[in-house]
Amino acid sequence: MSGILASGGSASNVSGDIVILWIGVTLVIFGSLAVILRAWFNLQAHRSDAVALASYRKLAEESVANQQELATELTRLAKKVEAVEKLMRDVG
Repeated sequence: MSGILASGGSASNVSGDIVILWIGVTLVIFGSLAVILRAWFNLQAHRSDAVALASYRKLAEESVANQQELATELTRLAKKVEAVEKLMRDVG
């Protein structure tokens, strides 16, 4: 033990190594925390995108159903107009 201390300043070198080790561990912890937080926020963004996409998909399905209903109604009205035109030709 006295050989280590007698070698001219190695006690301060050990202290310096501890500080470097402490800084390294702190950087690793904060770096890991930053990566975890970024991944979490990306996950939240993707979740909100998925919710919005589901809403748009539902809207698209409703639009298609409405368009089909309108096409059916338009066909029915076209047949009625055709019948009225035929009636007018027969009368006039």
